Amino acid sequence: MCGNNMSAPLPAIVPAARKATAAVSGGGRGSEGSEGAALPAAGHCPSRGPASRAGRRPVIFLHGLGDTGHGWAEAFADIRSSHIKYICPHAPTMPVTLNMNMTMPSWFDIIGLSPDSQEDEPGIKQAAENVKALIEQEVKNGIPSNRIILGGFSQGGALSLYTALTTQQKLAGVTALSCWLPLRASFPQGPISGVNRDISILQCHGDCDPLVPLMFGSLTVEKLKTLVNPANVTFKTYEGMMHSSSQQEMMDIKQFIDKLLPPVD
Repeated sequence: MCGNNMSAPLPAIVPAARKATAAVSGGGRGSEGSEGAALPAAGHCPSRGPASRAGRRPVIFLHGLGDTGHGWAEAFADIRSSHIKYICPHAPTMPVTLNMNMTMPSWFDIIGLSPDSQEDEPGIKQAAENVKALIEQEVKNGIPSNRIILGGFSQGGALSLYTALTTQQKLAGVTALSCWLPLRASFPQGPISGVNRDISILQCHGDCDPLVPLMFGSLTVEKLKTLVNPANVTFKTYEGMMHSSSQQEMMDIKQFIDKLLPPVD
């Protein structure tokens, strides 16, 4: 177990997508390219394989603070099953309080990383509405919402959890990597009453994460098990992993997604 500094500030850019890509493919391309907006049409990942467009099952995956969707698109392209498509939108740019008000891609403002830090409630709720619009776009394209998985890394993982627990769109599951549950005090003490109270959640965290400490992940999974069916919540930790991804984590994600989104009959 590694020591974690609960108040450690995030760097201006968290290069997690590059680490994830390197872990899966041995490469190291960064997140170069133009940024898209957090809109339903933006940021689709590369699609490969013989499955028709109508038959592919969507995974909407949200990147972390200071990143774009490009690096995660590369990482998932190497493990994606042919019947799965990944949608990796880009966050809008905004000043981030935690990073001395520097402007960078961010789904919402982050004010601090301690458990009692103030949170950007309006920004989190607006970001969740943007993600719900992405889900709705897939529904309009003919994909039932219960065949869609939502996921993300760090800030993006936090947003994916919040969105899944507050939307009225029934989802197949959530992959939440190295993250926390935002606005946790706004949730009930018991199970949620929404359509996703039986949702499957895969939560992953490195035990050496210096930016979002493992304790945040542990507290989050404890809370999640009170909000949804605890039998459907899986928490995996990875020895020696920092605020990044690993080959084992990516394979665990692939197994989780392929189980929940099997090929079309």
